[in-house]
This record gives sequence, C-alpha cells and structure tokens, in this order.
Amino acid sequence: MKKINRENVSVQTYPLRVLQFGGGNFLRGFVDYMLDIYNEKMDEQLGIGVVKVTPHGDYGDWKAQDGLYHVRTRGIKQSTLVKETRLIASISKIIHAYPEWDDFLATAREPEIRYLFSNTTESGLQLADDDRWSDAPPTSFPAKLCRWLYERYQHFDGNSDAGCIIIPCELIEDNGQLLRLLVMRHAEGCGLPLDFIRWIVKSNIFCNTLVDRIIPGVSKDKLPEVCKELGYEDLLVTEGEPYHIFVIEGPKVVGEQLPLDKAGLNVIFTEDSSPYRERKVKILNGSHTALVPVAYLSGLRIVRDTVEDPIMSEFLNHLLWQEILPALDMPETTLEDYAAGVIDRFKNPYIDHYWLTISLNSFAKWKVRLLPSLLSYVEQHGEAPPLMSFSLACLLRFYQGTYRGEEIALNDEAPVINRLQQAWQAGDTSAVAKKVLSWSEHWGQDLSKIPGLEDLIAGYLKRIEKEDISVIVQELLRDEQTTQ
Repeated sequence: MKKINRENVSVQTYPLRVLQFGGGNFLRGFVDYMLDIYNEKMDEQLGIGVVKVTPHGDYGDWKAQDGLYHVRTRGIKQSTLVKETRLIASISKIIHAYPEWDDFLATAREPEIRYLFSNTTESGLQLADDDRWSDAPPTSFPAKLCRWLYERYQHFDGNSDAGCIIIPCELIEDNGQLLRLLVMRHAEGCGLPLDFIRWIVKSNIFCNTLVDRIIPGVSKDKLPEVCKELGYEDLLVTEGEPYHIFVIEGPKVVGEQLPLDKAGLNVIFTEDSSPYRERKVKILNGSHTALVPVAYLSGLRIVRDTVEDPIMSEFLNHLLWQEILPALDMPETTLEDYAAGVIDRFKNPYIDHYWLTISLNSFAKWKVRLLPSLLSYVEQHGEAPPLMSFSLACLLRFYQGTYRGEEIALNDEAPVINRLQQAWQAGDTSAVAKKVLSWSEHWGQDLSKIPGLEDLIAGYLKRIEKEDISVIVQELLRDEQTTQ
C-alpha cells in the first residue's frame, strides 16, 4: 500500500499564513478541516504551520506524510446518512518547538502569517512556575506564544500591521481574554518593555471562541481497514461527526478578513459568544465529562454503547433534565431541543468514541464543565445534586488508577494524578473526600463546605468498592423519582 505523501499524491502547496499550536485529532478534524475547505471554495492560500508544543512525541509520522492526511465524516445530518472523506492538503510546515526552537521563532519573522490557532486543552492555558525568559523553550504555551510575539514585535519594529488574529480553541470561558492576560503577565514578569505589552493589546486581536464537533479519530484496531478504504497508508487519518459549529467572538474585522462562513461552514462571528458557550459546555461537554468515570467503571468503553444501555441512558436523561438544564437561563424549548440533539449525536453509529480518549484531563474538565452546574443546583435546592455528585465520586475512584484488578490508563498532568493518588493514602473514604474537596487551589473554593457533599462523596466511594455501578445508579434514579 502506498504511503500518503506529496510524491504519491499531487496536491497544491500553500504559502505559510497560519500558525497552529497543537495538532491532535480535534484541530485536524476541525480547524484544519475548515481552513482546507475555505482554501478550496474561496480560492484562498492559507498554508498552516503546525507547532508541537509539548516535549513528548515529535509528529514524525505526520512529517513523513508531508502534512497530508484524511478527515472522514460519518453520521446523520438532517435525517440523511453522511459518509464523506476529505484529503487535507493545507498543512505547509510542521515544527517541534523543543528540538526546533530556532525554527519556531523564525516563523515570527514571516510577514504573511496573520492567524494563530491553538488547542492545548484546558490545562494548557496557564503559566508554569518554572517559566523563564532564558528557556528555549519555556514550559507553558502562553510563555511560548509570548516569546513568539516578542520576536515578531522586534523584527517588525513594533509595526501595528504585524499584529495577528489569535483564535484559541481551548474549552475555557473567555479563552482569548485569558490567553492575552497570561501572555501579558509573562511579559511583565520577564521585565519586557511596556511598549511591547501595549503592542500585544493594541495590534493583536485575541478572540474568545466556542468549538463543537465530536472527533474521536480512528482507533488503532480499525486503522488497517480504514487505510485499505483510503487506498493509502495514512497514520494521521481522523474521523468525526457531520455536526460542527465554530463561534468566534471579536470585532467585525475578524469575520471580514477570515470569512469562513462564506465557504458554507457553520461559523458564527459575534460580539457575545456566552450564550452559545454556556449551552454547549454545560450540556454536551458536561454530560460527556460526567459520564466518563461512571460509564468506564461500569465496564462500558464507548459512548454509543453507553447511551444505548437502558440504565446509563436513564442516568444521562435525569442528569440533563433534572440537574443541568434547570440551571441554564435560556428558553426551555431551545435547551431541550439541543439536549435531545446531543443524545442523538452520542448515538452516532459510525463513531466509536472511547471514554478513555474523552478522559484526557478529566479533573480539570470536571471543574470547568460541571462545577458551575453543581453550584447552581446547590443554590437552588440547598443540597448537592445526587447524580453529579456520584459522577465526582466515580472520578475520584477512576483516578486511583486501578479498578477491580484492571489498570486504568490515566491521561492527565502528572501533578494532578499524583495529588489525587496521594489523597487515597489518607485512609478511609471520608478522609479521601475531605482532601479532594478541600483542594481550593484547583476548585477555586473549598467544596467540603458545601452542606452534605463530603458525606455524600464518602458514602458513594464506600458503595463503589462493594457494589456494581449499575446497581448504585438504579437506586439513585429510584430515589430521584421518589423525591420529584
């Protein structure tokens, strides 16, 4: 079988005009997919430079493919079966920021680069305690971006025309504002000139965004079959659902300069993305993150199998309609329609979306996606929500790293894993619950002060050791129906 590369496939090469931090399944199947369609339909020339921002891995397979790969779209759209495959040819350059730091900084001197995208996960938008200006590179993504922007500022003598439109895709509220703040904080901490900090603010546009498309990729066991269908060996092929939405909050000039919506893409340019974000993060992402540990500890491994399981389906429905939706300040019909659509998306027969894949940085995700709903429920009812609390208890048990003799492949920052596993050394479940809930640096407050939550979590942890998850869930659902 032929390898996918530019020797075996004749495709256009685009000039470097976009820099992208990260190259995982999501960016490949979302931003790169959209820009590739935009290049074709609008006859544009946006070549993408992908930057590897973490030390592990090297994108060697992707480099060997000359940046080429396929995106497969599988699912149902408006009651119609969708099965499409697109060859993505818009990747012009791949750089590993660690061994190729000088090459990375050299891209800052490229005058044609105008757009920067990123997805470094929720944990990526923070500075590291050990970030130093002399580091090559520094640890955190915001510090790397600061170095890049300063290189550009110096090379172009602070010219305002050299500023960029920066579009982070991390699932954090006001992600653009946060990224700008972190870049400025690093610049100030390193003693950089005030004129540079002013240039960051005045000459660059940091957009807040909302992204939504389920892109689980292609599992290793299915890769040979998929490559056979493609007719090429493609180790970077990814796969996602037909649904997508990209909400970009910023001044009108962003939509005028990068009119992705004109290419038939579901891209919304707006001055206020908050309603779209709250609905998506709390309903879609919140239900995903809540289900990860519950489903996994119950023996289910794929999203579709979980929502088709009668017990877990009822758990999801009650979680959404009883604990999450009531706290959202939107028209009830709009929320219910969106929630029903989310469940349909979870049932996509063509996508094997594995819970372990979704579990990446689950502890940080739980705080962003579910904690606001939990706090709203407490405010309304004076007590902790039972199903959400059970999800949190399952998450603590999940992070112990093993369950009933099976090792769990945890995928999170080492300090987070270590902190949670150390909590388990405290002894009884009450002590474990206390240690985790009172971790104020993570939660932003001491959750052990919420009436009844600590006892609830401790009780759930005891039951998780003795009973099957499905048995506990069934009892919780019966209790919730009794109290309604």
